[in-house]
Amino acid sequence: MKRKKQKMTRTKSLRSKYNEEVKAALKEKFGYKNDMMIPRLHKIVLNMGVGEASHNSKIADAIQAQLTKIAGQKAVVTKAKKSIASYKLREGMPVGAMVTLRGERMYDFLQKLICVVLPRIRDFRGISAKSFDGRGNYTLGLKEQALFPEITYEEVDLVKGMNVSVITTAHTDDEARELLRLLGMPFKGVNK
Repeated sequence: MKRKKQKMTRTKSLRSKYNEEVKAALKEKFGYKNDMMIPRLHKIVLNMGVGEASHNSKIADAIQAQLTKIAGQKAVVTKAKKSIASYKLREGMPVGAMVTLRGERMYDFLQKLICVVLPRIRDFRGISAKSFDGRGNYTLGLKEQALFPEITYEEVDLVKGMNVSVITTAHTDDEARELLRLLGMPFKGVNK
């Protein structure tokens, strides 16, 4: 009996989708005269702030390890810039962790966020299209880090949220919204 060779179909990466489809659609919609004017992704910043980490360094280490697993790149522990007496916080104490993604890791993370993480949110109907900052950057808040497939519920001691900031080269929110929508970001209330 001969077995037929099955052709492995691999999903198209987000970067190739951007180069092949999204650039042309943006150029047509906004009438850019030059290809360098077309908005693109610049970087993605993941940030987890944990106030309890200032009193317990093990929490800061755990958050850093979890963020490193999620991003696939070493996270940095962020430290307090100022002392605030009412919070019992001194300058230099750990208050969270962050990581900045660029290049191929950025596109891989965004694809994982769109295809795997967002659909795992309970009663998900789309993300808000109003979370732009006026300069073409988008920030999304997630309520727990266990939405990511790299993190198991057993290793989560403290459920904390995280911010995902998508920084683009777009000059207006409309251009950035269209860029992210064409890349597959599921905005609610925005028609396709």
